[in-house]
Amino acid sequence: MAAGLAALLDDIALIAKKAAATTDDVAAIAGRTSTKAAGVVIDDAAVTPKFVAGVSPARELPIIWKITKGSLVNKLIIILPIILLLSWLLPGALTPLLMLGGFYLSFEGAEKVIEKVGMGGHGESEAGEEEAGEGDAEKDQSESALVRGAIFTDLILSAEIMVISLNEVADQPLLTRALVLILVGIIVTVAVYGVVGVLIKIDDIGLALANREGASEGMKKFGLFLVKGMPKLLTAIGIIGTLAMLWVGGHILLVGFDELGLHWPYQTVHHVVENFEHLGGAVTWLVETGFSLLFGLLVGAIIAVIVGGVKKLRAH
Repeated sequence: MAAGLAALLDDIALIAKKAAATTDDVAAIAGRTSTKAAGVVIDDAAVTPKFVAGVSPARELPIIWKITKGSLVNKLIIILPIILLLSWLLPGALTPLLMLGGFYLSFEGAEKVIEKVGMGGHGESEAGEEEAGEGDAEKDQSESALVRGAIFTDLILSAEIMVISLNEVADQPLLTRALVLILVGIIVTVAVYGVVGVLIKIDDIGLALANREGASEGMKKFGLFLVKGMPKLLTAIGIIGTLAMLWVGGHILLVGFDELGLHWPYQTVHHVVENFEHLGGAVTWLVETGFSLLFGLLVGAIIAVIVGGVKKLRAH
């Protein structure tokens, strides 16, 4: 009996060592994987603040919290099981699914650009008239629509992050893949929406500093600087968010078309980028990013024209 107990304890010790090693491996892999997805993470952080533009300050953090919860659901409840199952049963389906997201991001980004240059159909006066007559119920509906739109956009960016992460651990056992993706999903979500939460409250922090009793002149000036600079920062973030949509969408489509057999768009960009490699990695990245952005804008503009045409036909 003593021998059996000793053997059992040895087995438990071995399992514990394997579990500890697996935990260390998962943490290390998750760290490397998060770095690989850093570009899309930055895009996610840049895109999100535009969804709370014009929202009353009291509702900003509650809306971000709703989007955060939706993002966790996107990553851990919707995307994670699907991509793990597809990677096992039908790995070739991941690329077309990801490309659908690329088309959507390109369309969204191009639509924003079209509106900015005055060619869009969303007039500010119409929006103002609608908002002027809103009651509490309509405002709730508007907030719900805003949150749904943000979560849907997050779904696409989250899918990109999770697929990049999956590609990094494709050679790992299924359990390790699942644990790494869960960890990456949580870390990325907390990081992105934590940063967004701070960004959208900077002006409130500045106002508090400027009006604080007993504060030094330097502190008050710094507070006023934050308040005055915040609109410019939000405008810059909005522009970055639009460019990020086009960049990520265009990159997804270039790579996706290449993987599906349509090589010339990706190869054309690749050959151009090769001519700039002697200037260093930063320049090469900027050139590649610029071409991805332009490709996303081109594809998105075509989709926007088609969607606009369909809407006009339906109106008639």
